[in-house]
Amino acid sequence: MAKIKLESDLYDRVKQVAGVAGYASPEEFIVHIIEKELGNLESAESDEEITERLRGLGYIE
Repeated sequence: MAKIKLESDLYDRVKQVAGVAGYASPEEFIVHIIEKELGNLESAESDEEITERLRGLGYIE
């Protein structure tokens, strides 16, 4: 299993939201949102569409 480091402020926000949303752990919440976003990006038909979706989410300029 790989580990990902998050800034403590971000992790605190994740813990809070995960608890309110009913997830068993912050890790379960993180896995769920990553899988959801990957599914959205994988449904793209081209690299250009992926780029545009990432740009729309603010991940790239």
